[in-house]
Amino acid sequence: MVQTTNRFFDEVARLMNDAAGVAQGVRREFETLFRTQAERWLRDLDLVKRDEFEAVKDMARIAREENEALKIRVSALEAALGKPETATASAVGPGEAFPGQPPAGTSANPDVS
Repeated sequence: MVQTTNRFFDEVARLMNDAAGVAQGVRREFETLFRTQAERWLRDLDLVKRDEFEAVKDMARIAREENEALKIRVSALEAALGKPETATASAVGPGEAFPGQPPAGTSANPDVS
């Protein structure tokens, strides 16, 4: 009777061991399937990666800083030349010329008719 009990427990232990191995395999397979599907969804959403976002953010910051520096430089040059602020397209009516340009319909070169 002692041998029968040991054999029974050995079989149960082997069965449990096999079941645990199968469960781990199923878990790994599920994780792989889930990860693949999640990556596919993210690719379809066309999301940017964090490092790409940070690079573009830095480029935008640098461009803003350069823009501000250029704005200050243009203002200083205009002040040195004694000119007022530059005119914008909205400040110039139809048929009017921008400051420093000949009126519409005339040539900038007086020799050309």
